[in-house]
Amino acid sequence: MQSVVEKKLAAGLSIASNAIIIILKLIAGVISGSISIISEAIHSLSDFFASMLTFFAVMKSSEPADKEHPFGHGRYEDMSGFIEGGLIIFAALFIIYESCKKLIFGYSMETESFLGIIVMAIAVVSNFFVSSYLFYVAKKTNSISLYADGEHLRTDIWSSLGVLIGLVIIKFTGIIILDPIIAIIVALFIFKAGFVISKATLNNLLDGSLPAEDLEKIENIIKDMRKEGILGYKSLKARSSGPEKLIEITLLFPKDMVIEDCHNICDKVENKICETLGICKISIHAEPKCEKCDSKNKNNTP
Repeated sequence: MQSVVEKKLAAGLSIASNAIIIILKLIAGVISGSISIISEAIHSLSDFFASMLTFFAVMKSSEPADKEHPFGHGRYEDMSGFIEGGLIIFAALFIIYESCKKLIFGYSMETESFLGIIVMAIAVVSNFFVSSYLFYVAKKTNSISLYADGEHLRTDIWSSLGVLIGLVIIKFTGIIILDPIIAIIVALFIFKAGFVISKATLNNLLDGSLPAEDLEKIENIIKDMRKEGILGYKSLKARSSGPEKLIEITLLFPKDMVIEDCHNICDKVENKICETLGICKISIHAEPKCEKCDSKNKNNTP
């Protein structure tokens, strides 16, 4: 319950900070005529929609399993992260489009105003603290949607910082063409972040396997439990569903071991995996090891 409260608080904080930053950037962009600031306002607007989506996903994913969703609602977080990645990519493409128009057709910009510089500095500091908190809660609760939202805001830090440096240079040099060039460079970094997020969450939505390092940790746990009586494993399947990791294992035991002992050992394996990987739903099937099993599964025995 405490983790759900923390996730809701983090998502709410992200919404509030994005709303304030959007207003400030729009005001500064309109007054100065800077395409890089207006582009940043658009980027922050995508952050805002992403934060709203994250809050919805956190609310839904925290609901218990029901008749319509017997495996829980964890997929809402994966869906949220995938859409957020798409929003980031869309924002990047729009910024590139607008910047190219300015490069081709030209535009005027008020370089005497410090408003844009001040707003960008506020955006950098604010997003740094909010994204740090989002990453902290995401790691603690294993929330993919909060992680995506934090990654979204982290791209805003670098893009705002790039625009800030550009505005300072323009202020002292008067080279206005730097404004759309900086916006394009920033957009490329934004696009990359969106692609990474979309790729990771799509893997979860398509029931892709857990990373190799997680599978290796599970295999090492099984190997360490050989002293308890485990002779090996027949299969290991693992995937993510929102904040949870869904794991299925078939363990091999001596054919004369009693069921109670097998059950106790399986409980120990489950506990060790949860301690190592966080929130997990684990299903373990125990099978007796025989000659037929040996010939078929010898390559899977750690």
